[in-house]
Amino acid sequence: MAKSVLITGAGSGFGRDAALELMANGQSVIAAVHHAEQIPELKSAASARGGTLRVEKLDLLSEADRQAAAGWDIDVLVNNAAIGEGGPISEIPLDLVRRVFEVNVFGTLALTQGVVRRMAERGHGRVIFVSSIAGLTAGSYLGAYAASKHALEGIAESMSNELAPHGVQVATLNPGPYGTGFNDEMVRSRDRWYDPARNFTRPQDMARLDERFATQYDPADLVKAMVDMVTADSGRYRNVHPQESEDLVRQRQRDAWTRTQPQPGDRGTG
Repeated sequence: MAKSVLITGAGSGFGRDAALELMANGQSVIAAVHHAEQIPELKSAASARGGTLRVEKLDLLSEADRQAAAGWDIDVLVNNAAIGEGGPISEIPLDLVRRVFEVNVFGTLALTQGVVRRMAERGHGRVIFVSSIAGLTAGSYLGAYAASKHALEGIAESMSNELAPHGVQVATLNPGPYGTGFNDEMVRSRDRWYDPARNFTRPQDMARLDERFATQYDPADLVKAMVDMVTADSGRYRNVHPQESEDLVRQRQRDAWTRTQPQPGDRGTG
């Protein structure tokens, strides 16, 4: 049976490709984009694949947009929209951190609260939070993004327990580094404010942010996982992809229990 699926952040990346794949799969998709200017292109892409796609403008920070979405009949909500900021959490301007939290945490939660009310009233539904491996382990120079995804993990786990008695399922999808362009944009975002003449973070340490995304995976793998989660009747709560990233997260979480602090005066490599 076809499901009604709302995917946020469908103007690009995972959201765009998953919306088109789900459309081709026979699902009833509402592809939510941040800018109205993205609507014609996405509809054209759907038409080129022989289908039609309902595309709606949905800015997570717009109360009017969120209220409109709360009135839609939705079986599966895929919270995919997110933004990122790169740079040392010790120095990144706080207004940028707040913006990341407004979108990734507060905007996402506000939308979800409106949608799950109707799911709970019907006694069924599913919410998928597209988190990140950064929601499970935090690397250097990605602190703002990782903190927002850690917060999202807490929301998702609490919501999973709270909505279970109402017949509503909650799951998380945690991608590793995939080549959608999102990570590259997050790396470049530091250039708006970082100045080695003013900031104490050393350029050679900051270069680790570039190295982190030197190798990225094919997004098609993650899109397939997203489609599978949407169309399945049930599944695991946590879903980390690819396997290499799951292995990395498990290792880092084990290491956190035994990791020691650097010696005073050890400047290391950051």
